[in-house]
Amino acid sequence: MEIISNIKEIQTRCLNARAVGQIIAFVPTMGFLHEGHLSLLREGRKRGDLLVLSIFVNPTQFGQGEDLDAYPRDFERDERLARECGVDLIFYPDAESIYPPGYATYVSVEGPLTTSLEGACRPTHFRGVTTVVTKLLTIVMPHVALFGRKDFQQLAVIRRMTKDLNLPGEIVGLPIVREDDGLAMSSRNVYLSDDGRNDSLALVETLRQAAEMAQDGELASEKILSSARQRLNAGGTLSIDYVKLCNAHTLEEVATIDHNTVMLLAVKVGKTRLIDNGPLLG
Repeated sequence: MEIISNIKEIQTRCLNARAVGQIIAFVPTMGFLHEGHLSLLREGRKRGDLLVLSIFVNPTQFGQGEDLDAYPRDFERDERLARECGVDLIFYPDAESIYPPGYATYVSVEGPLTTSLEGACRPTHFRGVTTVVTKLLTIVMPHVALFGRKDFQQLAVIRRMTKDLNLPGEIVGLPIVREDDGLAMSSRNVYLSDDGRNDSLALVETLRQAAEMAQDGELASEKILSSARQRLNAGGTLSIDYVKLCNAHTLEEVATIDHNTVMLLAVKVGKTRLIDNGPLLG
């Protein structure tokens, strides 16, 4: 396994792989790998001849007062886990390589995909995401890039961006990987206190409750959302950023649910912000 920090070096390595007919599979991450990331790497290993992992804590997707400096990092552990998953290359740039002095170019996806949900709570977030993902895709030039569905809105935005910009390569979304108790795996889970960890299970229970209501025949969004808010507000340390029922493709809110409806949640557990999502009828 190689570790490369230089952009020209990784581009040359990937161009050479393409020249000899190798399929490049790519998993972009911010590091502090967990089983969700590892599931992407294992799938990438199946799909590609050259498996590339990027580890870069992207400063432009963090807003003022967010946890950029405190974001968990452990490169030695990440390196070991990547090796166990069969990664061929780790792209590990520093911020100045990605955003050199004088950097002035950003990629933005307009409309409800980026102004609702996470975009409403974190107005500059998706501009940072789409900019760095565009840069990474043009640097690595993968045939397939793999993302987790826990970041449901992010996946939708990236798919829109790559389609609109005619970027080559397939964007693949893989299912959420959960802890034994159902909590979606996240690098931020490490921030949770014991009490907060227990309170965070309200997200899982809220998704389960909403699905049960839908499967029992309740199709009115407001009734399901009212029940969801009551459940989340019952958690001692929880503060709701949003709980919405949206069309899975457009992310527009729906008044009546159907098989294309997804519930999306963002909740602060103490100071730790968690997101989750799930279908209601699928």
